Amino acid sequence: MLDLLKKTALVGLGALVMTEEKIEEIVKDLVKKGEVSQGEGKTLVSELMQKAEAGKKEIEEKIEAIVKKTLRKLDIPSRSELKEIKAKLDKLEK
Repeated sequence: MLDLLKKTALVGLGALVMTEEKIEEIVKDLVKKGEVSQGEGKTLVSELMQKAEAGKKEIEEKIEAIVKKTLRKLDIPSRSELKEIKAKLDKLEK
């Protein structure tokens, strides 16, 4: 039952964008309804927060990869490439 509840919460409630307060509120409601014990509720909050954080990191990494790929396709130089060019210009100016 608890596994089903976790999966439902993750999918149905969009745990990736939920705040800790919102997750705690939902779990408190489940505890009040008697669907989970208070101990299970604390564990559930912790697990959902960990999964949400892991999901956020994964999304950030994917977005970063897409942006880098797009910049390469557009032939836009990276910050490190610009610094390198600036250093060469400074050297030539001297």
